[in-house]
Order: sequence, then C-alpha cells, then structure tokens
Amino acid sequence: MSTIRQQDFIDSIEDALQYISFYHPLDFVQALEKAYNKEQSKAAKDAIAQILINSRMSAEGKRPLCQDTGIITCFVKVGMDVKWDKTDLTVQQMVDEGTRRAYLNPDNPLRASIVADPAGTRKNTKDNTPSVVHIDLVPGGEVEVMVAAKGGGSENKSKMVMLNPSDDVAAWVEKTLPTMGAGWCPPGMLGIGIGGTAEKAAVMAKESLMDPVDIHELMERGAQTTEEKLRLEIFERANKLGIGAQGLGGLTTVVDIKVKTAPTHAASKPVVMIPNCAATRHVHFTLDGSGPADLKAPKLEDWPEVTFEVGEGTRRVNLDTLTKEDTREWKMGETILLSGTILTGRDAAHKRLQDMINSGEGLPEGVDFDNKFIYYVGPVDAVGDEAVGPAGPTTATRMDKFTDMMLEKTGIVGMIGKAERGPATVKSIKEHKSVYLMAVGGAAYLVSKAIKKARVVAFEDLGMEAIYEFEVEDMPVTVAVDSEGANAHTQGPAIWKAKIEELDGKLK
Repeated sequence: MSTIRQQDFIDSIEDALQYISFYHPLDFVQALEKAYNKEQSKAAKDAIAQILINSRMSAEGKRPLCQDTGIITCFVKVGMDVKWDKTDLTVQQMVDEGTRRAYLNPDNPLRASIVADPAGTRKNTKDNTPSVVHIDLVPGGEVEVMVAAKGGGSENKSKMVMLNPSDDVAAWVEKTLPTMGAGWCPPGMLGIGIGGTAEKAAVMAKESLMDPVDIHELMERGAQTTEEKLRLEIFERANKLGIGAQGLGGLTTVVDIKVKTAPTHAASKPVVMIPNCAATRHVHFTLDGSGPADLKAPKLEDWPEVTFEVGEGTRRVNLDTLTKEDTREWKMGETILLSGTILTGRDAAHKRLQDMINSGEGLPEGVDFDNKFIYYVGPVDAVGDEAVGPAGPTTATRMDKFTDMMLEKTGIVGMIGKAERGPATVKSIKEHKSVYLMAVGGAAYLVSKAIKKARVVAFEDLGMEAIYEFEVEDMPVTVAVDSEGANAHTQGPAIWKAKIEELDGKLK
C-alpha cells in the first residue's frame, strides 16, 4: 500500500498549473510546425507564425501563453491501494488549494476568471477556484493526475447532440464545425465523446483532449478500430472545410481528432464535441509516494525558429491622429500596425456602459472613446517592468449585442477582437462605416510586448474586465471587416474550401 502525502499532491497541482501556463506540450508545438510548413494561405501562415513565436516567448519568459489562463479541469485516478497521510482535505479541496497557490503566485500571477453565482451576481472568486475535478477509483497503489487549463473561448464552442442510432457522427461534425466560428482559436484539436449518457459523452470528450497529438502516426500505420477510422475520417472532412488558422481560410483547421466511446442505450447516440484551442495546456503526472511530481522543463531548441515579417505594403497607423475617414481606405485582409492610444472593454464593462448610457448618466469620467478603437481584452496582471501582462483578444461575438450602441453613442471608430462577428454586426459596421480588426488569439504574450503603457481609467472593481487605456507601438492586426462590409471570416474559408477541392481534384 502506497502512502501519498497531501502536501505532495497540492505542490504537484500548483507546479503543474504554473508549468502549463507557459509551456505548450511539445507534441502540439510540433503539430503546429507541420501545419506552418504546409500552409499556403498567407493570412493563416502568419497567424500560425505568431502563435509559434508566442509559444517560444512564453517558454523563455515563463509568462502565460494566453491572457485567458483558463478554468481548471482535473482528472484524478486514485489507486484502490492508496493511503493518504492526512484525510482532513478531500481530493477536490486539495486540487483547489493547489490551484489557489498557482494562480496567486507573485512571480507569474495567472488571471482569475472563475465567477460564483453564475446565474446571478457572477462575482469573481479571485483565486480561480473551484476547479472541476473528476475522480475515479482504479486498481493499484498510485495516483494518476491529468490536469488542464481550459480557455473560455474554446469551451464556449462545445456542441452536444442526441443523434439517432443510425446517424453519421462524421457528417454531424462536418455540418457543425462551421457554425462554431473561429472563437475557439483554430488550429486546435477536437475531442469527441460518443455514447453513455449526455453527461458521460461530455466527460469523455474532455478527457480525450488530454491525449497526445498522434494523428500522423495513425495515418501512417492505418486505422484498426472504429474509433481510429472515425478519427481519420473527421480529420479529413474538417480540414477540407478550409476554415484555417483563426478562421481566415487555410489548409489546417484541426491538428488532431480525439474520440472516446462508451456503451449506450439502444435508442440513443449522445455525441459531444469539445474543441481545444491554440493555447492547448495540459500535463500528466503520477504520484507513487516518493514525493511530488518532477516536471521536466522542455528544451528551447525544441521550438521551431519561426519569424513573422510584415510586408512592404503594411500600413502603419497613428491612432492619436486617426479619423473615421482614414479607416475607409482600409481593405479586408490588410495587415496594419497600430501605434498610439486604445481603450479596452469586455462583457462586464459593455454592460455597465450600456446601463449608464440608458440611464442618461453618460460615459464614466475619464473615458473618451471619440475617434478611438476599443480592444476586447482582459489582461493578466503585470510583473516586474511589464506595462501589462499577456493581453490577447477575447471572442468578439460576445460584444455583438452592444455594437450598435457603441457605434451610435460613444464615437468609437472601430473595434479590435478575436474571430468573426455575427451577420447583424457586420451589417452595422458597414452602415456606420466602421471597421473591425482582428488580433491573433493564442498570441497574448507577443501582443503584450506591443503595449508600452497601461492604466485603468474606469471600473477598477471589475478587475481584468476594467476599462484600460493602452499605449501601443506597432501592434499587428488584420482588417477582418472593412467599412464596406467585406468580411474575411466568410470570404477566406469559402475561397480556401474551393481551393482545397481543386487541389484534391488535381491529385486524383
């Protein structure tokens, strides 16, 4: 019988969460490198380059890969022969204590994103607890732990369906994937759970994302099981959609497909699909009573040497002298380097602004949006001499319902965010002769290096959702929707889906 020390377990959780905040799994880095070398779409290739550069920078600087440092999901398999040295804390409480310590680490503070009372006040718990913990009792005398930090942007794109027994799972994925938009930050993985009951399928889908990237090895040796055949079929169908990196159109939408199944009722076929984003973060360790987990740091030379170079025609913009008329020259797909002052705002700030405007109170003191861009971001706290911590964009569609108000009542010239906008919002952008710019999701540390100064100007009580003023220098963005309503997130995938069909036709 093994005795596992409570402190070893807590220390291992704390170390693991710090570790995955700045180290991508190397198998994922290698999969992205393959996708980068293969990619023919310039927009997609540039996006993957930024993700890879950000990954290496985070590994070097030991700072978060993404500003959304996730909700903790932990699978704990406890051996039946295990004995704990203390029993005053449950496994849930031990995971939460490790999470608390990891997220409050002064050298690398992680963004606390968990809110309690989700149907009501949604008040931040301040330490990213509680975690989501799944516990299994298994044979043996060890404790196996698989822990992940799951970003909200990808988690929000999870899909569930109760198919008929004879329905085709691959066809459902092919139909459903385009409806998920790009808020899950492709290229990533899709975890698919099939069978059991509704909740069992969801847990299997999430657990499958803990497996290593091995689709290319599977392709080489060939499928031997139903699950492996399904993985290969979905992988091919998903990438033929042409969605591409960041939804801009390209050859690689997914780098792997994972499938887990369980026996189910004869009348049922529950299916859950959960995407993992470009900030894939997970690690596995086993405790056998000999001490805490020993997580080996990967070697920096294992990261590819990738550069992101802006072209000669790249437009450089001084935000402090910009007018709305200037933005009408910008065209969809154009790369722009922003320098000057921008303001930030996410869900909670937009809701509060809406309430203040509707009540006649107007904008808060010190907030002037006139001829400014609003950046949808909730940054990580700064450390050392940083102006701000990792500060990548959040999913823009969550702000769609506020866009008319912001364009009509605040004087903003445009918005910066992640992924696509909804059809009504694209129409509104066109009507107001505004623009929507896209920054790369999954490149938060890289983006933060373009932010030279940062200060809170309103709603400080909202923490990371406060309104900040950023002073930026050469912040790279892409024109995703121009003032004429041309939309990169519809045109790009459509173009590349057709190109992939043409390439397939030539190969045949």
